[in-house]
Amino acid sequence: MPTPHSRTRNQQRRVEWAAIALTLLALVAWLSTPSMLPRTNHLVQDTGLRLVSRPAQADIAVIAVDDRSIGVIGRWPWRRALHAQLVQNVSRQAPRVIGMDVLFNEEDLDYPEDDLLLADAVARSGRVVLPVMQRQGPSEPGDGADRPTPALEQAAARLGHVHVAADEDGVVRSLYAREGPASAPWQHFSLAMRCVATPSLGGCPPARWSDPPADGARWERAGRRLIPYAGGPGHFTTYSYIDVLRGEVPADAFRGKYVLVGSIAAGLGDMFATPVGQESRLMPGVEVIAQVLDADLAGVQIHSAPPALNMAFNLLPVVLALVALLLLGPFAALLTSIALGALTLAMAVVLPVWSGMQFAPAAALIGLVLAYPLWSWRRLSAAAQFLRLQMETLQRQGLVIPLRGPAASSGDFLERRINAVEYASRQLRDMHHFVSESLQQLPSPTMVCDTEGRILLANTAARRHVLGMAEVEGDPMVWPLQGRQITDVLGDLIDIATEQPLVTQERLANGNLPARREGRDAKGRSVLVQSRQFTDLAQSGWLVTLVDLTEIRSALQQRDEAMHFISHDIRAPNASILTLLEMHQAYPGRMSDAELMQLIARYAKSSLGMAENFIQLASAESQAMRREPLDLADVLHQTVDEAWVLARDADVQVLVADAPETAPCMGDRSLLCRALANVVNNAIKYSPRGSTVRCTLAARPGHWAIAVRDEGPGIAPALQDKLFAPFQRLHDRSHPGIAGVGLGLALVRTVVQRHGGSIEVESDEGKGAEFRLVLPQGEAPPD
Repeated sequence: MPTPHSRTRNQQRRVEWAAIALTLLALVAWLSTPSMLPRTNHLVQDTGLRLVSRPAQADIAVIAVDDRSIGVIGRWPWRRALHAQLVQNVSRQAPRVIGMDVLFNEEDLDYPEDDLLLADAVARSGRVVLPVMQRQGPSEPGDGADRPTPALEQAAARLGHVHVAADEDGVVRSLYAREGPASAPWQHFSLAMRCVATPSLGGCPPARWSDPPADGARWERAGRRLIPYAGGPGHFTTYSYIDVLRGEVPADAFRGKYVLVGSIAAGLGDMFATPVGQESRLMPGVEVIAQVLDADLAGVQIHSAPPALNMAFNLLPVVLALVALLLLGPFAALLTSIALGALTLAMAVVLPVWSGMQFAPAAALIGLVLAYPLWSWRRLSAAAQFLRLQMETLQRQGLVIPLRGPAASSGDFLERRINAVEYASRQLRDMHHFVSESLQQLPSPTMVCDTEGRILLANTAARRHVLGMAEVEGDPMVWPLQGRQITDVLGDLIDIATEQPLVTQERLANGNLPARREGRDAKGRSVLVQSRQFTDLAQSGWLVTLVDLTEIRSALQQRDEAMHFISHDIRAPNASILTLLEMHQAYPGRMSDAELMQLIARYAKSSLGMAENFIQLASAESQAMRREPLDLADVLHQTVDEAWVLARDADVQVLVADAPETAPCMGDRSLLCRALANVVNNAIKYSPRGSTVRCTLAARPGHWAIAVRDEGPGIAPALQDKLFAPFQRLHDRSHPGIAGVGLGLALVRTVVQRHGGSIEVESDEGKGAEFRLVLPQGEAPPD
């Protein structure tokens, strides 16, 4: 049964757990506010939009100013007579409305008659909507908007603004239903098209207003709404501008449809990042308008959940996880937390489709991630404290009388285990004989010798440690330790502190062998020597145990390198962020909020990049390799293609100068791509502007050699041995502006060595550098 002390401890633990739970719930409630964790919430919400795409409305058609049309007609802008002809051709098919997402805010001075032709075609159609935009640059008298020319404005059925609202990450997820001067804002372009197509539609303002007062600074935006995207770029039926102009489209292509005319050509017109853009594809502005129009026609709407409801959505799974932690065992509680996290993600994805309400689940996910570690920490801390107290009691009082009854079963799962340990700790007397008989089976090398140093007993681990070979039955070399002097067997052990032998005949005779001392033997192994003298048995002597610390020392060295990285390199950008915040608080106004956020974002990205490089190196050293047939030529071309953006920004050309069509190899594609990308990216970073990085792939007997040559500063031969060591940067002084912590080439070496290959470097100061990755050949990959 639990003692009064144990009941007091249990009550104290419950109070502490309640305090932790309330603190965690308060944190989740605070993080549930709309302004918190926007990037994480957007990641989940955007994933939901991509997973629940819907077919495009058949009533929407897009006429695209595409690259083919520009190649046939000529450079943009085109003569407005062409637009007039397009409007006439489309109007002959009786569309519901024509939306021209082309801004005609200035008169055509070269061809003034073209303005008259376009205005006449728009007026004859009577169903054309034209765009307006907020004027950029210095404010001028008027309403602060770029509007169509007066003739076109009079001819148009309606005007509509084409602005969208980009979030802080640059992704367009919403727009404003009304924008413009405070006295008379315009509808969004898609709403204006619906008003023209359906005049009886409610909420449509008059088609035109008198000119508003000259209050250009008063630009109003109202009626923010989320865009329920139907799909990614190219989701709608699209016809080329030149085909429509030539009449090479079906006779009923636009009959009774909402027709949008706009640019999708590269470098022409607005292009936006959207949640449904796959592989960083941008969506033309005309397709964003089509997405909004499609949602209105399909009756699909999405709006953000009210703050109170969103908070309840985040708190509920965390409360359930806390209850599971209190009532269930560790494994069941862990599975429950994982299931609640998956359910929260699934609900956040499907609820916008079912209810039109969008939730922000990041706070709940953080709460679920923190709940189990906090619970485990508190329980383990309590268990460790209990065991420590029990062991101190046993050491002071010796073995105690066993409990007469079973351990109490009250309390939660961990409390029951602690009570069982309290009962089992009194049974140490029964374990004494078992420990004595198990000496021979100890995994650590253990030897027993007399006071003269003659070995009386050596277990199997000791023989393997000294002989460096596995035990073989019948081999006489297996048993040479017994009868030998321990000073001969361990004579090569040197104290790492004093550089003196650890085990000597003098120390044996004087009885002052060190209880615990670390040494190094002739094979370079780090060994902890633990010795204990016994005098109360039938024979006096020494019990010597060896612990091989070689792997631990290697791990500690790696830890020291990691700690140096964490304490110095990765702390530097975080310290800079704190300094910026302190300066901003101490001297407000000296730096704008935008500049402050930009600097903080730069330092945060630097810190994240350092951590990512460190994680990639650790992963390359430890993760299991997935060997499969692959094509090194394809890997090389893919890496060069992915480096295009970095090369463009650095004004460096990267090309594959020579490579066979195929280069079969066996290996882990992701690791090889990452290693080759590090080499190519280094070549780009250290190359002067306007230079060229050349990549080649050549066959050798049984191997492939991938070479990457740059025109950078080169590397002195004396420094090339340090190239592949972690945290080594050889160009800090010559290129201080290039960020990094010296882990990229360490990762390259690790990946190549794990594939059974090698790295070659050919370089000299001022003459560039060439890195060659030599990898074994393999079978051709399947098609």
